[in-house]
Amino acid sequence: MSRIITIFLITCVGFIMSPCGVAQPPTVFLTLSSSDKDGFVGLNDTVTFTASLRNTTEQPARAKLKWSVQTVAFAVPESRSVDLEIEGAATESLTYVLPMTAVGFAEVQCSITYDGNRTFSKRHRIGTAPEKVLSELTKESDFDSFWKDSLAELKAVDPAFEVVLQPDRGNEKTDVFEVTMRSHGDIHVRGWLEVPKAEGPHPAVIRVPGYGSNMRPLGEGRNRDDMIVFSFNPRAHGNSVDEVPGKPVDYWIRGLDDKSTYYYRGAYLDCVRAVDFICSRADVDQKRIGVWGGSQGGGFAFATAALDPRIDFCAADIPFMCDWVNYFKLTVWPEIDNWIADSDERSWKSTLRTLSYFDTMNMTDRIQCRTVMGVGLQDAVCPPSTSFAAYNRVAGEKSFKVYKDKGHGLGPAHWNRVWQQMRTTFELPAKE
Repeated sequence: MSRIITIFLITCVGFIMSPCGVAQPPTVFLTLSSSDKDGFVGLNDTVTFTASLRNTTEQPARAKLKWSVQTVAFAVPESRSVDLEIEGAATESLTYVLPMTAVGFAEVQCSITYDGNRTFSKRHRIGTAPEKVLSELTKESDFDSFWKDSLAELKAVDPAFEVVLQPDRGNEKTDVFEVTMRSHGDIHVRGWLEVPKAEGPHPAVIRVPGYGSNMRPLGEGRNRDDMIVFSFNPRAHGNSVDEVPGKPVDYWIRGLDDKSTYYYRGAYLDCVRAVDFICSRADVDQKRIGVWGGSQGGGFAFATAALDPRIDFCAADIPFMCDWVNYFKLTVWPEIDNWIADSDERSWKSTLRTLSYFDTMNMTDRIQCRTVMGVGLQDAVCPPSTSFAAYNRVAGEKSFKVYKDKGHGLGPAHWNRVWQQMRTTFELPAKE
């Protein structure tokens, strides 16, 4: 017997107004539930979605309900609509049945239009066999030589590492330093190094930022008081904005006309330079080096582990920059649309060609180290199918965790989970 799970909070569908124009309690409430268990079903199983509409007033309420599906796993079913009249103080329930005919993910949306123009909707995504999701690679013929040459250009830049103690930021267990180094294109990038005062060598983890985020020292924490933590800011992030400004926050269209000038070429190489720095230190155990990030940082983590075999542990959470072709089928970003429209020489074809060099899906088959990934099943920013398209090509040992009710953010419990996975990988004792 299927188990019905309520997955969305109540949403207001319509309002009535008092004579003075103050909004009164809603007329109709919409809830959406699903028969899936833990967000996943078997191949060719069906899922029943139930929309419940509750009229809280005594007057009949008229509405149009529409079901639609978004997926890249199989042909999208046609949308279905139905006109409703809900009696006063009554509830009506309508169902939609979706067969999962292919591995991957599908998102069902239930929309209600009230009073002819007031529309509200709820969405729920389900999945089938995510570990089998694969998308066709988009590598150009010079993909490998492009990155070989890029890494050689980085190596030719003297890093000129500078490490300055920050006495006001440390504590009784850890010293904190600000680190400056030169990266690709002679750009200065920086980060914050936290080093245990206890004698090393220690395992180390490089933390990389989300889109526009500012990585700062973590401060005291039991999970990491026996590890070196390098909170690194690639160009245009945090304390690395002297030569590449952080605003406007438009990284993914900067230099996009050419793969050689694209923002993410420099940013990926900055992350490799951060590995160079960590590997230059005598207090780092060279066989226990990790990289960890979420969203854009998840993409950075994949790219760093792919480009640099010195990485021993990769944690990529809700990763961005994966499977660009399907990413733009599943999301809408006017910034990209407007950028393409600004020049007659630009097209989606040429844009995706440039992006293919920075698509982590095309890189992750190089990753040999242990890799972990956390995903929010309801993530609208980085759809899970794109994340798995990259993750499933990782060559090394790997594991993932899907949070069925989470979106683009996984919460403190997941944070602690990754620390423990890293500690286990580095053969450190478990800490609460």
